[in-house]
Amino acid sequence: MSNDTVTGFYSHDHDELDAYMKSFQETKKVDFSKAKKYFEEFKYGLERHIEWEESILFPLFEEKTGMKDSGPTAVMREEHKQIKVYLQTISEKLLKDDLTTDNEEELLIDLLTAHNQKEENILYPAIDNVASDEERKVVFEKMNLTE
Repeated sequence: MSNDTVTGFYSHDHDELDAYMKSFQETKKVDFSKAKKYFEEFKYGLERHIEWEESILFPLFEEKTGMKDSGPTAVMREEHKQIKVYLQTISEKLLKDDLTTDNEEELLIDLLTAHNQKEENILYPAIDNVASDEERKVVFEKMNLTE
């Protein structure tokens, strides 16, 4: 999948974020300091990803389709709220050097897995289908400005 499509770029970003989370989980009981850095990268990247979606991608989709309050982007925004709660809970525990994040991690990963599948299989391809090459180019230009 090409990175000049929404599907290609955002699916690749999901994979990179998943790798940070996996590295965090693999190292948290071995090298807590290193693990915290992995989680910080994961959290920063995921929050940036959500911001890109909500400020750039979703408005484009909603404008092109007329689906705002009841379409897939409404569902994604609700899931983003829950994702942010889990991220914050884990982050707060890690700040206190509390390693008991397994439950929150499991809930977050379960939610992200289903969420990412919906985006990669439904929403991103739909955006690629309704957006012109020029509109996709503008999406990526806007993302570069918000990094």
